[in-house]
Amino acid sequence: MTVLLSAPSRCAVLAFNASNQLAVRREPDGFDLAFAADDLPAAAARLSRAFATHLAPVEYFSAATEAASYAVYFTQVQGEPAETGVEFHSLDALAARRSELSPALAAVLDELGPFLVDIPYLHLGENDFIYKFRPAQERNIAIYGQDALAGALYQSQLCSAIKAIARQHERSAAAPVTLDFGAVQYVIPSHFGFCLGVKNAIERAYETLAENPGRRVFMLSELIHNPFVNEDLLRRGLRYLQTDKGEAYTADGRLASAAPGAPVLWDTLTPEDIVIIPAFGATDEDKRRLVRKGIAVYHYDATCMLVEKVWKAARAYGREGYTVIIHGKHEHEETKATFSNTRRHAPAVIVRNLDEARQLGEIIASSDPAERRKFYELFAGRHTPGFDVNLHLDRVAVVNQTTLLMNETLAILEHLRGIYRAKYGDDTHVGGSGRRDTLCYATQVNQDALSRALAQPLDAAFVIGGKNSSNTYQLFRLCEQKVGARAYFIQSESSIRSRAEVDHYVYAGSGRGQIESRPLWLAEPDSLPKRVLITGGASCPDGIIQQVMTRINGFFPPGKLRSVAEVLNDLAAQDSTAAAR
Repeated sequence: MTVLLSAPSRCAVLAFNASNQLAVRREPDGFDLAFAADDLPAAAARLSRAFATHLAPVEYFSAATEAASYAVYFTQVQGEPAETGVEFHSLDALAARRSELSPALAAVLDELGPFLVDIPYLHLGENDFIYKFRPAQERNIAIYGQDALAGALYQSQLCSAIKAIARQHERSAAAPVTLDFGAVQYVIPSHFGFCLGVKNAIERAYETLAENPGRRVFMLSELIHNPFVNEDLLRRGLRYLQTDKGEAYTADGRLASAAPGAPVLWDTLTPEDIVIIPAFGATDEDKRRLVRKGIAVYHYDATCMLVEKVWKAARAYGREGYTVIIHGKHEHEETKATFSNTRRHAPAVIVRNLDEARQLGEIIASSDPAERRKFYELFAGRHTPGFDVNLHLDRVAVVNQTTLLMNETLAILEHLRGIYRAKYGDDTHVGGSGRRDTLCYATQVNQDALSRALAQPLDAAFVIGGKNSSNTYQLFRLCEQKVGARAYFIQSESSIRSRAEVDHYVYAGSGRGQIESRPLWLAEPDSLPKRVLITGGASCPDGIIQQVMTRINGFFPPGKLRSVAEVLNDLAAQDSTAAAR
């Protein structure tokens, strides 16, 4: 639209409620800006007459019509409007009634797109986290035993006793604990299973279902990468909008690709619905869709604060002029969310592993235009739009998918430092100064605890977790490096079919893999006692870990096994001895 240079300047305050619906003023012929005036104090005064409780307006952008130009401010408000004629509507609902919008309101809404993702979080400062970890005394542990099915899934006397003994410090690994059942001894790392981010997300999901019995409750995608947790939530009424790869589900539960033309759940959402964002976070694109539909985003955002810490680091690097290299799997929800968040602040590229970092390093080191053009082929679909290989690889900083091996991230960082030292003679072109603050301490301490347990003599090692669980696969990699084919990646006790057959999951990369049958004992099947390491990924419930022990115990004659009660007494004695020191 042509803008008159003499158009007067005005102010418009856009007021959003907790469901990201916009307050507009109903006029006889349609809708107009609710709080517009010649200056900000006058617009703010109109706002205060309608809403006693609101945030201070913050300027975001400008928009113009032929009649006037507007400086546009955002605010969040509480409660219903006290002024007649002011009412809330979702942005999608307003867009569907375009012909009823005033020119000023239409012009402002046309410019709103890039800023939609900010709207749910207007009340947060830059250094605030969306959802902080609850301290132990505020945890809602009752949800883990609300019925027999939940109890079997989440609760384990043995795991609770191990954690009481071994976890003297949440952030540092201790020596493993041995459970002596007689014929078989289990070596359990000090740290295993649920991390705090997963506990937060699970509790948020169960609480939301319990608090909203009359409303539809959705999860954006899988809550965590554990099929048994996700199935239990589905049993209780939760539904998923899309797969972990972002493919939408139809209203009747099919994949959209398998039902062309069928309505998808996304299109059925209304402001009355609830959508939980999982611990991995969400892309800006998905958040914008939720905001437009008038869905309450912030209140049900269970993004792990350690994932958000990566986002904050990427933002800081972008402001310092660095291109952000994300060490991650491009198909993983967390990496997609980190990439989406980062691109608002910096050019970015995703590298999967050290081999890809070496390929990137060769491009950085080369002055040959043909060599540098390889970037666009090797990293197609994994760099920000408009990426200029001759400009955006001058200074870089590394962040990571929190579930990957720390040592690989550090190896990537050190390799890149070597490339830039050779090219420029110093380290100033690689940001971070050795910082490790984007490495998840929970992932790292599980890896450290497992490494200590792997130092012991073992007959087998079982790593339990979902097939699409990245952190579980990294734990398996550590086991495989140490004990080779005696390491098994399983999902539950049902993966152990017999002493002769274990359904071991072979991960093939890019979210693909297949089941391979292996014998439980590769040699000396009758030699006792067997020493078996068991650990679980960050999304593995304690109940499944104990069920795996029970399954393996079933392969031995009862007369050669000690009872769970006897083993618990051993642990209690160890706990008393440790407390007396």
